[in-house]
Amino acid sequence: MLTTLLFLMVLPIAAAFQFSSPNQSLTTDQEEGTPLSQKEENENNEEYEDRLSDLPNSVILCILSFLNTKDGVRTCVLSRRWKDIWKHIPTLVLDSSRFDTVRQFEIFMSKILTLRDNTIALHSLDFDHIGKMEHQLLQKILDYVYSHKTKLQRLRIFVHNDNGLIMQCVSSCKNLTSLRLSIYPRMSFCVKTILFPKSLNLPALETLDLSNFTFYGGENGYAGPFSGFAKLKSLIIHGCTVMDTQIITISSETLVNFAMLYSSPKIAKIELSTPSLCTFTFYGIPHPKICRSNLSSVKEVKIYARMDTSLEKLPMVLFNWLQELLAVKSLKVSSITLQILSLVPDLLEVKLPSLCNLKLVEIKMQPLSFALSCILKDAMLMKAAAKSPEEAADLRKTFGAGLEPPSIPDGIVDFLLQNSSTAKVNIS
Repeated sequence: MLTTLLFLMVLPIAAAFQFSSPNQSLTTDQEEGTPLSQKEENENNEEYEDRLSDLPNSVILCILSFLNTKDGVRTCVLSRRWKDIWKHIPTLVLDSSRFDTVRQFEIFMSKILTLRDNTIALHSLDFDHIGKMEHQLLQKILDYVYSHKTKLQRLRIFVHNDNGLIMQCVSSCKNLTSLRLSIYPRMSFCVKTILFPKSLNLPALETLDLSNFTFYGGENGYAGPFSGFAKLKSLIIHGCTVMDTQIITISSETLVNFAMLYSSPKIAKIELSTPSLCTFTFYGIPHPKICRSNLSSVKEVKIYARMDTSLEKLPMVLFNWLQELLAVKSLKVSSITLQILSLVPDLLEVKLPSLCNLKLVEIKMQPLSFALSCILKDAMLMKAAAKSPEEAADLRKTFGAGLEPPSIPDGIVDFLLQNSSTAKVNIS
């Protein structure tokens, strides 16, 4: 319904663009050889002009709030009425990738912050700056955020600048409902992460997305950086690590979605107390154990695992996760995830206490790396040797002839479906 509504609202604007060219004064009839009179032409132009003029400002501002700020400013050429409308848009989307040079972007941003009507509340700011950024420019955008902190609801910042002022500014925006921070060092060769406050009180926050942060351990030996978000529903941590601890605790009555993407192996354990959790997503090397309230409430799981040199621990981590999935209905995994899981000793003989409510299993095929191929071959040879030396010798010859281990290990799909035999399986 929203898409239809936006389409209907955009139609008059599209018409305005269509008839805005001074050279376009002929209709299809004229192109076919029947020119319109000047009066008919004027009536047609007035019709489109009236349709555009009839739109209330609130509707126009709603449409413009979906645009990048650069595109929003361009609408000032439509008519006199539109000349200053962009100054009242309650959102700012400032993206340096839309400019030929960083300098052009910085000049544009400075003018926007100067010319925008500062009496209009700012509800959303999306700031994306690629490459090294000067402190003065960052300070300017942070000052603007601070001046609108009471009404600001959504904030996204992607910068290469490890200035601690960013977190100070964020902590002042108590009405934020959505926060996305990707903060990297100014020097591209530096692998330093940014320290996240031990406690950050944002009582209205519902969505949190963090990239490249370090979480402190507290006096109890745990990192619990999310305790100040009483209404949190969605949490994504990407490329994060810990300091002075190996354990992250997440305690939330409201959390529904949790995603952990390519995080540090220093995070050895995640303690979940999240009775409302419905979706769990994991990308990366499956180092962390998940304990306490576990994943028993989760309905949808996505696991796209990778491998590293300490592979001997990873299969059991995956296996332990699966054992906690008591209520899951949708399981999405990569073929590499299944290959790593297949390395659990005697896996196919295990009777799972979980995966009893599965409706869908989706397997995403991924190319087999050389390292994982070697590990899988060694595991298969060991199993064959346990049966007979002849079988191992035959398998070794087969591998020597160029045969690779199967992309989806034999029997593993049936293993997953042992308690949900009617579940649908999709392979992509």
